[in-house]
Amino acid sequence: MSGMSAAGERMGRSILHVDINNFYASVEIRDDPSLAPYPVAVCGDAEARHGIILAKNYKAKAFGVKTAEAIWEAKEKCPELVLVPCHFEKYERVTEESRKLLLTYSDRVEPFGMDEAWLDISPYAPTAEAAGEIADEIRGKYKKELGLTASVGVSFNKTFAKLGSDMKKPDATTVITPGNFRNKVWRLPVEDLLFVGRMTQEKLNLRGIRTIGDLAHTDERLVKAWLGKWGTALRMTANGLDSGPVVPMGSEAAVKSIGNSFTSPCDLYTEREALALLQAISESVARRLRRSGLMATVVVLGVRDNALFTFERQLKLPRPSSIALELRNAAHRLLMENYDFLRPIRSLGVRATGLVPETAPQQLDFFTDHEQREKRLTAERTIDEIREKYGKKCLLTGRVFAQQSSAEALEEGPAPRQLK
Repeated sequence: MSGMSAAGERMGRSILHVDINNFYASVEIRDDPSLAPYPVAVCGDAEARHGIILAKNYKAKAFGVKTAEAIWEAKEKCPELVLVPCHFEKYERVTEESRKLLLTYSDRVEPFGMDEAWLDISPYAPTAEAAGEIADEIRGKYKKELGLTASVGVSFNKTFAKLGSDMKKPDATTVITPGNFRNKVWRLPVEDLLFVGRMTQEKLNLRGIRTIGDLAHTDERLVKAWLGKWGTALRMTANGLDSGPVVPMGSEAAVKSIGNSFTSPCDLYTEREALALLQAISESVARRLRRSGLMATVVVLGVRDNALFTFERQLKLPRPSSIALELRNAAHRLLMENYDFLRPIRSLGVRATGLVPETAPQQLDFFTDHEQREKRLTAERTIDEIREKYGKKCLLTGRVFAQQSSAEALEEGPAPRQLK
């Protein structure tokens, strides 16, 4: 356990951030130990044109292989790279097992993606030493019960706990306390701070703010002038003043959006081809809405052409919906009102926003066939049940069947997680 020079120091709060090391790649190597000696990368389908690196192990990382780079670029850096296809359903199962394990330590577990989560163990660990011991125990259980390694950050707030889990990998515990965070955290690049994205980093770097310590020491009025209220919040975080709670699963604030996008195996030249793909994507989004007990009030269409020009347009629905046909019709309207097909389409995306619970009351009107809508929703729920039992390919709508390869390739995302 590292960072324990103040082992008996009282923490105020004891927050852990658990991060499974190289999640996708580690699961694949666990399930196929023959991969262990090699540099390994989990990737998308190159033939379907989303051939990028999704995850890699440390051996691949040593060659400079990076997440989100093209497969051909990774192979140039590492000719011996072993490519493994993505098995998303397997990763979801492991995520569920991981969360169940963490819930045995605290009822306050907040997921942050599939492979990361915060725990609040304050009632059981008032000191850095006690919290570090629990973190070590959790790492041991990950190896024994899941066959995976994890890095754990221990701190008195969520942001520093996540910094700790990133500081030493793999399979390590790092403790950041109220007494040592200035020495451990302030020397790190400012972009290591949670939610400091590329644009924020550039704005800060241009003004000479390169480390978290630089940000912590900058006059609050200047940071606010540069970044607004968000800058004030980041400066407070850099000074250890993050009081955000660990939000237990099941009590998160409402999910803000649910969406899917898909890169077609071939360029789309016509409205007919685009409509078939919009149907497949809308079915996926609607299914996830229903699974989450939500309805959309706004549909957002994303379009990327073969010159990689991208735009989004949105449309407010006349009434909240989780019906695939209504989502598709809204996306189709947006497409035809905003795209001329002078260049073929490379990828499309549909996102549902303005979400409300499906139990929310709705204003009825005389111009809508509410009985027909209810029949349609019941039919789609029945299709959900059949696909759940027999697989997603057992039933395809007519338009989707016309582009069956697209429908088969379309991957559903995980159950939506809370956006911070």
